[in-house]
Amino acid sequence: MKEDFLHYLWKFKKFNTLNLKTSNGEEIIIISVGQYLELAGPDFFNAQITIGSQKWAGNVEIHLKSSDWYVHHHECDSRYENVILHVVWENDTAIYRSDNSEIPVLELKNYVDRETVINYQSLLSPKSWIFCEKQIKDVDDFILKNWQERLFFERLERKSQPIFDLLEQTNQDWEAVLFLLLAKNFGLNTNGEIFMKIAHSIPFPIIRKESFEVENLEALIFGAAGLLDSEKEDNYYKDLKFRYFYLLHKYQIDKTFVEPVQFFKHRPDNFPTIRLSQLANLYHTHQNLFSKISIVISLNSIYEVFQITASNYWQNHYQFDKESPKKKKMLSKSFIDLIVINTIIPLQFAYAKSIGKEASEDLILLLNEVTSEKNAIIDKFTSFGIKPKNAFESQSLLQLKNDYCNKSKCLECAVGIELLKSS
Repeated sequence: MKEDFLHYLWKFKKFNTLNLKTSNGEEIIIISVGQYLELAGPDFFNAQITIGSQKWAGNVEIHLKSSDWYVHHHECDSRYENVILHVVWENDTAIYRSDNSEIPVLELKNYVDRETVINYQSLLSPKSWIFCEKQIKDVDDFILKNWQERLFFERLERKSQPIFDLLEQTNQDWEAVLFLLLAKNFGLNTNGEIFMKIAHSIPFPIIRKESFEVENLEALIFGAAGLLDSEKEDNYYKDLKFRYFYLLHKYQIDKTFVEPVQFFKHRPDNFPTIRLSQLANLYHTHQNLFSKISIVISLNSIYEVFQITASNYWQNHYQFDKESPKKKKMLSKSFIDLIVINTIIPLQFAYAKSIGKEASEDLILLLNEVTSEKNAIIDKFTSFGIKPKNAFESQSLLQLKNDYCNKSKCLECAVGIELLKSS
């Protein structure tokens, strides 16, 4: 048994509340269980309880054993001075405040129905991929949809924090932040962090100034990636290398070492040469990209902005000095969808938050138009009968798996609570 089960029992009064008594035999009447804080300090804030003939207002602390009070050193913490009731599963010792007054104890095991405990244990055992994989498809659709919306915004809150960190690093330059985020996402999982370091190594004002010549952008980006460090006979390579060292001298940029970009296990269309060229062409085509996508716009408008191809040289190359059959290397719809999910939506959310604008409904509507991601997690949920119709639902499921299922937080999950109530 875990403390979160006791939190659940207290929060939802899932025990016999009639004839409650403290361990000393005083009658307990719960007026309000208080607010579940999930912060440092007592578990429930501002509860209202009558103990004996006295009405109390204060905090409630919950432990498996009353002796845990001392194990956690609450006797040394002033935040626990106004605890009015200690709720435990097993009362194994008396607990005292600093003034030597005893804190009343409610021993829950005497008031919880055996079936409730069995249902809790069956929910958490046995575990295969997620605890509720055989039951989740039976959860009421209304409950699941409402929970998905909360999960989605929890995920956006988490994704927005690195954006605000980048704003601090770039002196509140949203255009620079967008460049860094796009660089990371153009690199996908394998090269994402490397691409972001490449973008970091080039001051964004220089990207702005040189965006009118795509060759200069490619020279800066390819050079920073270490792709111009060798000697080749290819004329385009020689031109980019000349431009790169000229620009280093012009802007007094120190060449920084970035770990090598990875070609291994990539399909040719995802080679770093192709993705970096497409990124350069994106900023050559749109000098004020942030202003075009900072507010929620239609998905079709986003597709139009990202109708980008690699430079002419790369139409019949994947690597320098190695010619290949000609192919126009446009950004695919599925790739743009990933950019929408991982860059544009979080950026729009963070920007709206920074200016005090409410954009929640618009963001949901936009992601409802985007095709669901395809990955191992989504495939598993689909096999359990939960098939996302769009990216809004798939993003919610990823949040559910990563932040709740993987951490066994069933009693903080609307699905887990509903299954426990209905079983």
